[in-house]
Amino acid sequence: MLTEQDLTILIKQQVGKAAADRIKTGMIVGLGTGSTTAYMIQFLGERLQSGQLRDIKGIPTSFQSTVLAKKYGVPLTTLDEVEQIDIAIDGADEVDPQKNLIKGGGAAHTREKIVDCLAEQFIVVVDSSKLVKKLGSTFLLPIEVIPMAMNPIIRAIEKLGGQPEIRMGIKKAGPVVTDQGNLVIDVKFDSIDNPGELEKTLNNIPGVLENGLFVGVADIILVGEIQNGQPIVKEIS
Repeated sequence: MLTEQDLTILIKQQVGKAAADRIKTGMIVGLGTGSTTAYMIQFLGERLQSGQLRDIKGIPTSFQSTVLAKKYGVPLTTLDEVEQIDIAIDGADEVDPQKNLIKGGGAAHTREKIVDCLAEQFIVVVDSSKLVKKLGSTFLLPIEVIPMAMNPIIRAIEKLGGQPEIRMGIKKAGPVVTDQGNLVIDVKFDSIDNPGELEKTLNNIPGVLENGLFVGVADIILVGEIQNGQPIVKEIS
């Protein structure tokens, strides 16, 4: 009998594989961050090793995806060396009916937004628990901030009606530090009625580097769920 944890892993593997299967020879691929995307990178590596794919180059969105790409034999490149990204594959913490996202649970949303917005096609890989009617209903909104501006930013967010808190490390004393050397504030908003407007407003606060609202960026959502005891993948496009 499969446990709930076993089923969760199976779902993530199926969605990761479904996304990896969409990559074609010669593509430049944005490599997202997180547990589901980790399986995609693993399957991409397996397709390369088996000879199904050739001439793939990945652009990682975090230290984690860099390490995984090297582990599974996915060659890497940089934004300085390519003119376009053919496809980006990444997870999300929430997805609304308009395919808008909240990302940043892994504190990598700044690099993810750069890569995902540059891609010709952006595919999001999630399980059905990440689908929400309205953004902010289950997940706090992450905002990456420059450390010296932390307190003024907190005051500005409170004026917008948000309840901010500094993200603290797990198994580490002190706050989470991003790959850019910045800090993350997680914000609870009672209601995010206009994600596009809020995204711009937050990014206009001096000292904010980027926030986790991804509005109008996602092209396809691949959703894993269990049906009749079996993991299946649905597409929202």
